[in-house]
Amino acid sequence: MSGHSKWSTIKHKKGKLDAKKAKVFTKIGREIMVAVKMGGSDPDGNSRLKMVIQKAKEANMPNENLKRIILKASGEADNTQYEELSYEGYGVGGAAVIVDVLTDNRNRTAGEVRHAFDKYGGKMGETGCVSYMFEKKGVLQMECQEEDVDDYTMVAIEAGVEDVTYEDGVLILYTSVQNIDSVYAAMTQKGILVQSRELEKIPESSVLIEQLEQAKQLISMMEMLEDNDDVQDTWSNFDFTEQIQAELE
Repeated sequence: MSGHSKWSTIKHKKGKLDAKKAKVFTKIGREIMVAVKMGGSDPDGNSRLKMVIQKAKEANMPNENLKRIILKASGEADNTQYEELSYEGYGVGGAAVIVDVLTDNRNRTAGEVRHAFDKYGGKMGETGCVSYMFEKKGVLQMECQEEDVDDYTMVAIEAGVEDVTYEDGVLILYTSVQNIDSVYAAMTQKGILVQSRELEKIPESSVLIEQLEQAKQLISMMEMLEDNDDVQDTWSNFDFTEQIQAELE
């Protein structure tokens, strides 16, 4: 597969260290509300809800919180209507950016997203201006010792994954949206603990950022977007030179 996402890798590393659990729970709670309202409260018959529940467990959301949100979403009491929207644009250096949101006020959210682009030298564009550069894939991540990479990879290939990468002790599997559950089942049946299982927008190709200042601006912009309560996910196709990566770390 052509373009792996540097930003997705950074996000996952950051997620392990991120102590802002309340903000994480707020975003997951919104996803659960929408999933229940669209497909019902039974995860066995609602694949979207099943995946969000898995994400909630990975974030260590208490079961009581989880049950309360599902119960609330199942009833008539909460009339809040969330819209799923995507905003697109460019960061410095020509990096393509997609911002997925769940919002109850699109004017507020659009203004806040635009402000983040403007603040760090980016530019928000029209719908469709960069989304054609990305393809939705199932992405599974698991910790893996170097000596186990071949064995894990063989299990993944037999399950039908499209691509495998290994970096910093983490094995990342890329598969079709339709195949993500079967790959997850195949790995777990072999006793392999899958740390995360998500649908991601993977860039078809990357834009190499060769200036340290631009790299810092991009990271700051993406983090500002991620910190917005309405933003559920952010995607970009930037990559860094090894020298810049070392300086950032």
